[in-house]
Amino acid sequence: MSDRITVEVAYALPEKQKIVSLAVAPGTTARDAVRMAHLEQYFPTLGADVFLAADLGIFGKSLRKPDEHVVTAGDRVEVYRPLITDPKLARKRRADKAAGTTS
Repeated sequence: MSDRITVEVAYALPEKQKIVSLAVAPGTTARDAVRMAHLEQYFPTLGADVFLAADLGIFGKSLRKPDEHVVTAGDRVEVYRPLITDPKLARKRRADKAAGTTS
């Protein structure tokens, strides 16, 4: 009987994505899993601090306390990039464009 569980850590840029499969000890947090994935080796233009400070989620659901959230077998921890544009502003711009006005 193994005392490890398998989880995945995912990160994506518009042109590249990486999913790292890990065998971790029970009690591992989402943030710990990101640290163990060493994503900086796949995205060398980004430092490790980018991944360690990023917002995290599990299967598209944002985690409020990723430093405390304990992963379970089969979880996919997603590392989120910061938003470039405010979603409300982007929707307004699209609506204005469709209506033929500018803001």
